Amino acid sequence: MTTTTPSTTQSDGQTGSERHKAVHSSHPAFKASPQLAAHLQQLLVDLTDLHLQGKQAHWNVVGRNFRDLHLQLDEIVDAARAFGDDVAERMRALYVTPDARAATVGHQSSLPAFPATEVDTGQTVDLIVSALYGVAATARRIHDEVDAEDPTTADLLHTILERIEQLAWMVDAENRTANQSVPQNLQP
Repeated sequence: MTTTTPSTTQSDGQTGSERHKAVHSSHPAFKASPQLAAHLQQLLVDLTDLHLQGKQAHWNVVGRNFRDLHLQLDEIVDAARAFGDDVAERMRALYVTPDARAATVGHQSSLPAFPATEVDTGQTVDLIVSALYGVAATARRIHDEVDAEDPTTADLLHTILERIEQLAWMVDAENRTANQSVPQNLQP
C-alpha cells in the first residue's frame, strides 16, 4: 500500500515540493579565482596546524617558566583558531570551500612538525616561534597576489600578520639575550 503526501499549493501556483526543486541562482559581485582560493586554503591549513601545535605544546611543555609559557600558548591557540575561522568564513563569502580536515592539514601544512613528546620550555619557545613565523611567511608570500585580486581579503591578512608577528616577538623574547641575540635590534 502506498501513501501520498498531500501537497499544498501556494499563491504562486507552486506546490511545496516544486518549490524545493527550484534552482537557486545568485550572482555575486565577486568570486575568488583558483589562485586566490589556493592561497587562502594554504593560510587556513597553516593556521589550523598552528592551533594544533599550540595545543600539543600546551599539554607537553615542561621546565622553567612553565606556567607563563603554558598561558601564552593558550593565547596563541585562541588567535590561530579565531583567524582560521575568519579565513574559512572569508573563503565561503568568496564561494570557496575551505578544507581543514585532519588529513588535509597533515598533508598540506607548510609548518615544521612539533614533537609528540615532552618538550623543554626553551625548545618549545623556539618551535612555536618557528610555527608563528611560518604562518607569517605564508601570509606574506601570498599577500601581493591576494591584494591584487581582492584588497578586502588583503586587509584580513594585515590583521593576521600584525597579531601573529606580535605573538612571535613576545614568545621569542623568552629565549633572547639583550643586545646579543639574533636577530639584532636595528638602531635608528
